[in-house]
Amino acid sequence: MTGVFYSGKHKAHGLNVQVLADPVGRLVWISPPLPGARHDMGAARAHGIIDALTDHAIRAAADTAYQGAGPTVAVPQRRRRKDPDTGRFRKLSQNQKDVNTAHARRRGPGERVNAELKNWRVLHKIRSSPNQADKLIAAVQTLIIANT
Repeated sequence: MTGVFYSGKHKAHGLNVQVLADPVGRLVWISPPLPGARHDMGAARAHGIIDALTDHAIRAAADTAYQGAGPTVAVPQRRRRKDPDTGRFRKLSQNQKDVNTAHARRRGPGERVNAELKNWRVLHKIRSSPNQADKLIAAVQTLIIANT
């Protein structure tokens, strides 16, 4: 029972879907699934999300997995490099912490969409072939959009 979506390490199938939400927190789009081992940035590039945001100058807020996605994708400040004297990561300044707080508030509605998507029990453990998961995800997307 091995396949492109199967993880031998976790002994389970995993999917990576990208989700776009509007600033109010409504679902806009769910990508077709890719194997769960695919990094979020690679999945976003494969679906053309990064190029579309850049080409149309659409501002987006994302997590640190999208570091380097381009000028239109805002990501939080990361801890600074290790201090060579102490060997510890340098702490963020208060200004950087404030920027991260504002960024987290901006990302909140999108995270609520992800939480709503995860509440669908049918997506917890897909009992059909993972190769057919795109149809299931499209159906859930349609139902979520129809309810809003």
